[in-house]
Amino acid sequence: MTREGVAMKRRNERMLWVLGVVLVGLVCAVGCAVGQGEGGKSEWISLFNGKDLTGWTPKVTGYDLGENPGRTFRVEDGVLKVSYDRYEKFDGKFGHLFYQTPFSHYRLRLEYRFVGEQVAGGPGWAFRNNGIMIHCQDPKTMAKGQNFPVSIEVQLLGGDGKNPRSTGNLCTPGTNVVRDDTLLTQHCLNSSSETYHGDQWVKAEVEVHGNGLVRHIINDKIVLQYTEPQLDERDADAKKLLEKGADKMLGEGYISLQAESHPCEFRKIEILPLQR
Repeated sequence: MTREGVAMKRRNERMLWVLGVVLVGLVCAVGCAVGQGEGGKSEWISLFNGKDLTGWTPKVTGYDLGENPGRTFRVEDGVLKVSYDRYEKFDGKFGHLFYQTPFSHYRLRLEYRFVGEQVAGGPGWAFRNNGIMIHCQDPKTMAKGQNFPVSIEVQLLGGDGKNPRSTGNLCTPGTNVVRDDTLLTQHCLNSSSETYHGDQWVKAEVEVHGNGLVRHIINDKIVLQYTEPQLDERDADAKKLLEKGADKMLGEGYISLQAESHPCEFRKIEILPLQR
């Protein structure tokens, strides 16, 4: 082989080696992005770093996206807190903390608890009341004065120390669902969960299969399930989304955590991507 041939062969080998490194890097990046471990199996991914609100954006009624009046949402001692110690009264400041990425097929789990006293002016129904919102509209599309994103709510409730009160319920701001082949149009539906009094930590999980099956799970027990989450054409906020070309059937959306006037804490917020 000539000297020129040897040089060309070495250049080609070098280019193939570089290309191989790039391809391996891309494969690794894609695998990490969807939380895949060995054998291609998905793994739980933490959505909360325990230090700050990185990856999360607040939207509070009457304020622009990104504003956080009174530091309603904050991180202290490794816990994500909904706090009202800087409020004189609630004044209808319903809040939602949105994660930066929309999801479609997944399991989301976290632990929550209610603490302290409800802020003055909070509505009676919001006593020890909060929620996980799934299939949310893009927070950028919310009106400044809009109280709740169009979404499906996994309602989180705490007991009053005396009476039974389920948690992991369903509420439907601007939406409907199907259960037992029937379209449900009432705003809330109770689950079969136990009541959790006091300030104890409770494990909440939601399993979401796009526009198919959705399950609410409390302390590892399935307490409610339904299918076909969809926009409610009767709702003003939902109608705006439909007029702008949104699909009626909800197959994906953002995740948010609520602030409804009672102090609440969250920890161990994790997601497991599921295959479609």
